[in-house]
Amino acid sequence: MTEILATDDPRIRAEVAGAVGRLLVDHPARRNAVSLAMWRAIPGAVRALEAHPDVRVILVAGAGDLAFVSGADISEFAEVRRDARSGAAYERANAEAFAAIRTAAKPTVAVIRGFCLGGGMGLAVACDLRIASEDAVFGIPAGRLGVGYPPDCMRDVVNAVGPMRAKELFFTARRVPAPEALAIGLLTRVVPAAELAGEAERLAAEIAGNAPLTLRAAKAAVGLVAGDPASADAASVLALTEACFDSEDFAEGRTAFLEKRAPVFRGR
Repeated sequence: MTEILATDDPRIRAEVAGAVGRLLVDHPARRNAVSLAMWRAIPGAVRALEAHPDVRVILVAGAGDLAFVSGADISEFAEVRRDARSGAAYERANAEAFAAIRTAAKPTVAVIRGFCLGGGMGLAVACDLRIASEDAVFGIPAGRLGVGYPPDCMRDVVNAVGPMRAKELFFTARRVPAPEALAIGLLTRVVPAAELAGEAERLAAEIAGNAPLTLRAAKAAVGLVAGDPASADAASVLALTEACFDSEDFAEGRTAFLEKRAPVFRGR
């Protein structure tokens, strides 16, 4: 049974099914292009999924088969991004949406079908992992639109593919097919389109079956080692690590190993 959580915009959906939370961009009439109101609704939707006691992993996807997210809704730029001042407000909404996903304590996985362009790339690279169908297409057309990317958003792209590849993506604004995206490190895996939903479910179940405190500590530690300024300081990361050894889950993991059975973790 799927539980629907309240969000600030109906085109940004938050759903829970068992241990899996889903953040869905649902604007198929515009290939899931994201409007300013939708950007502003994303942080609240992520917070709702983070706060849900059953959720252990969050899948981020676009509704339908045509697009993950085809980018920002350019049709409203003349109004909401018309000059430096309004552009700055728009960028704040962008950055807050990306940051909500990037800083989520629970693992996040982008599930990508079809177009993943511009702001869609921003959402995807803010996630911890990215899986895509063979028909997925990636690109950052900023150079053809005359828009700039703030450092936090640029950092996500650089962390995903490295500085040289990030520059190439921005300098050329070209579209990259899924096999090449996998080869340059943008993706975790690529599967046939018909298998994407099942693969996402399997990956989510695999992650959700592991100890939540361990996953949180690992995510924080990787962020710290990678030099992410949004990550907690070393003392806080160490505290998360030490909490694992004082947890009921650690005792359960040891017992399950000795009894040769699957552990049942409770996140405490």
